[in-house]
Amino acid sequence: MSNINQHKITTNKEYVPLAEKMRPVCLDDYVGQEQVIGSNTVLQQLLTKGCIPSMVFWGPPGCGKSSLAHVISRLCKEIHADQIHVIKLSATSSGVSNIKDIVNKAKNGFKLYRQTIVFMDEIHRFNKLQQDIFLPHVEAGTFTLIGTTTENPSYSLNSALLSRCRVFVLNKLTTLNVMEILYKAISSINGEIYDPQNKKLSNNSQDKPNSTSKPDFTISKTVTEWLAEVCDGDARVALNGLELAVKTKVLNKPNPSHFVPITLEDVKESLKQAHMLSDKQTNNTHHLYFALHKSIKGGNANASLYWLARIMAVKEDPVNIARRLVRISSEDIGLADSEALGIAVHTMHGCQMIGMPECDVLLGQCVVYLTKTSKSRLIHNALESAKSIITRHKGPQPAVPLHIKDRSGERKLQAIFGHKKENLVRKEESIKTYLPFGLQHKNFFLDDL
Repeated sequence: MSNINQHKITTNKEYVPLAEKMRPVCLDDYVGQEQVIGSNTVLQQLLTKGCIPSMVFWGPPGCGKSSLAHVISRLCKEIHADQIHVIKLSATSSGVSNIKDIVNKAKNGFKLYRQTIVFMDEIHRFNKLQQDIFLPHVEAGTFTLIGTTTENPSYSLNSALLSRCRVFVLNKLTTLNVMEILYKAISSINGEIYDPQNKKLSNNSQDKPNSTSKPDFTISKTVTEWLAEVCDGDARVALNGLELAVKTKVLNKPNPSHFVPITLEDVKESLKQAHMLSDKQTNNTHHLYFALHKSIKGGNANASLYWLARIMAVKEDPVNIARRLVRISSEDIGLADSEALGIAVHTMHGCQMIGMPECDVLLGQCVVYLTKTSKSRLIHNALESAKSIITRHKGPQPAVPLHIKDRSGERKLQAIFGHKKENLVRKEESIKTYLPFGLQHKNFFLDDL
């Protein structure tokens, strides 16, 4: 092992995780999300001109939201080093008082800086009342807000704030995207990838600062591909799994001058630890919620309790869990069991009253009830069908039929239009439709979605 790498692994007092080390520093280093940051996209053109609007990056964990914010920060400093002031915060560790301090600094710095940019990571962690503090200052241009969120902004963000920000949707990274990131990471920590078919190292030694140094470890292309696939588009999980496997093997190797192989079993074991670490550190629970929902829908009480326990293990707010159960009770059970919604709502109120750990049994009881009861998506599908008709309609929406309009001012209308209006109302009443004309024969309950 080279002295430089030995120093990086064992004597670095300020330890930086591999996922943090691999954050890109420029647009050329950024991997994936071509639909957002590729050539000729709106955001790419704005960034190259140094024009930064208020915006929100929405996407799954590990897809590059914070990394893109990091790139924008670096780009701002390069283009307008003395004119743009960048402040980074996280909603998980910040409060309204921090925003007030930023507002005061931004107002005082108007003479020093042309623009103040506030990066708010996990912005959905602020409730909608807390988000109100951003409104007047974003609208007045006191600072530009850039937020990142894993939750749907339509539900998690204040609608007034959302209307003042441009939302960019980031997709889950592809397997090829994650492999590219892993290749860069392996090279950066003095590793080599070999192809098991020809037994040759596949990394280019000329890309390394010290091409004569021996690698600290080797990992096969097959294992790297497996890791890229199993992480399901989450680059952070892939990098955490790789880092734990490498640290375990490299730090414990008997001969420092020899390289060690990283096997599939090493990666599998480290990936288990990385997933647990990721759940606890980033509170990444959307996959767990999805698994709970699917288990309830599938009628598997055993699995439902397991996923509930996993969600509680990462210290998720029990009221948030109960809110999801309220949604499930209407979406997947609906009219098949009219008691389900009431039980879910009572569970949510119980969680608000007694909190954790006492309310864990309340959640368990509700989950098992929802799992075992009858299921029906009739209401959900019918509502989605009605929404689809509205969103696909071209031009103005159909008018409300006259005979079901508010007719409290009917006398006034008759005075203006005379009997002609009254006859038109009677004519429409004879048809007896409660839907707009043109849709009177539509049955949303019979549509398949």
